[in-house]
Amino acid sequence: MANSLNTIEIQEILELLPHRYPFLLVDRVTDYVLGESVKAYKNITINEPCFTGHFPGQPIFPGVLILEAMAQAAGVLGFKTMGNNDKLYLYAGIDNARFKRPVVPGDKLEFDVALVKERRGIWKFKGTASVDGDIACCAEFMCAMREIA
Repeated sequence: MANSLNTIEIQEILELLPHRYPFLLVDRVTDYVLGESVKAYKNITINEPCFTGHFPGQPIFPGVLILEAMAQAAGVLGFKTMGNNDKLYLYAGIDNARFKRPVVPGDKLEFDVALVKERRGIWKFKGTASVDGDIACCAEFMCAMREIA
């Protein structure tokens, strides 16, 4: 399938992000504006490794993984904006994280992340994760761009 200008398919995501199974948490980018914002999603399936223990018989996708997925979407934006040669984006902080509904197998978890500001390699973002238009999580977070040693 041909790539439209503002989408990023899984093969390019694999080229941009260092994460791999079972910790790659972005399936596709549906829209982005360089240096500004990104929209992406992850399809939540019963096969997620976290569901063996969270929780048996009543699987709920962990909130910390929702936050990580938002940060990975932000990482895609950072790498597309700045390039990804010898760089990593590391979590530097999370503020005002709120979890508003559970995320379960079968959900399409959609991320909407906007860059608030960037200063000296620290990127501040504001993001939401939604299912069917209902916010599951919202947070402000910072990522630090670091050179790989």
